[in-house]
Amino acid sequence: MFKILFSNIGYAKGIDGSLWQHVSNLGRHLYCRLPVQKAVLEQLKNIIQSQDPDLCCFVEIDAGSSHSGYFNQIKDLLNDIYAFFDISNKYGEKSMRRRLPTHKGNSNAFIAKTDLKFDRFYLTNGTKRLMHRIRLPDNRFVFFAHYSLNKTVRIKQFEETHKLLQECGGEVILLADFNILNGFSELSPLLDGTDLVVLNKETDHTFTFYNRRLTLDLCIVSKSLVGQVDLKVIPQPFSDHAALLVTV
Repeated sequence: MFKILFSNIGYAKGIDGSLWQHVSNLGRHLYCRLPVQKAVLEQLKNIIQSQDPDLCCFVEIDAGSSHSGYFNQIKDLLNDIYAFFDISNKYGEKSMRRRLPTHKGNSNAFIAKTDLKFDRFYLTNGTKRLMHRIRLPDNRFVFFAHYSLNKTVRIKQFEETHKLLQECGGEVILLADFNILNGFSELSPLLDGTDLVVLNKETDHTFTFYNRRLTLDLCIVSKSLVGQVDLKVIPQPFSDHAALLVTV
């Protein structure tokens, strides 16, 4: 059994998606105090401890930007159990955002109990381009990413991802904040002509903004894994996104 946690932590700003939190904590988007970040990361560590995943994948995590006081959040999550990690800027390799103080730390990352082989890919479309591929035992691969808010760009990113998954040569588990604001029908460029299956139910919402509930954080797997994979949605009171726990 292998357990994977996928979490959008919202850069540890502690904004849960309610209108009150967005209004009252608006200043955190410009600068978030270290005690707030630490408190959020403690809540995240409590979830990790209670669920005991082997691998934790994060989007919207800060490696050190001006709005976090240049605090590297991944270092706060490392310990003797989760000693292996990678964190990398989510923008394109030649993007100007990598050099901006407000954006230079905006990252995706993972921590793991064991030393897993992995690769990084940068999609050719969009602003957020980073995708990790992590190899598991038995020729299985975990991919995780954070897709564009722009629908036209998302379609192109899904087409690129379609090709990457088809070429990997093994069973796949894809975890991402897909940002499919118009529902599961948007996934056609990714799913058509494949044996990929969405494990989420469209009614199991993972994102909150005021009175709007959406299912944006998804687990998509090879058809051969259906029946072998269990998916749970884990509430995160410190973020507008719920986490996903995948057991395979």
